[in-house]
Amino acid sequence: MEKLYGKQLEIMATKARLLGLDAVHTAASGHIGGSLSAMDILTTLYFNVMHVDPANPQDPDRDRFVLSKGHVCPILYSALGILGYFPESVLHTLRQEGSMLQGHPS
Repeated sequence: MEKLYGKQLEIMATKARLLGLDAVHTAASGHIGGSLSAMDILTTLYFNVMHVDPANPQDPDRDRFVLSKGHVCPILYSALGILGYFPESVLHTLRQEGSMLQGHPS
């Protein structure tokens, strides 16, 4: 994915916020406040700064992101879904039993 700048980043952050909000609403569980406020940072990192490739997720030269505030995982999941690590529709399985998207990322 090509790097995004300015208005493109704002639009992507808004899309990710809406996806995260929808996922938390569908799950009827989660902490959306922190996710909404941290989205600009995560969007900038994933769509402008970090070297990541969903087509090659095990690339040894990829950048790594450590999320130390687990309650804001909906933003991480939204960004990864938009990038293509999994279909965006998987976001609707947030916090469901058997889902790969649990309340805290691992």
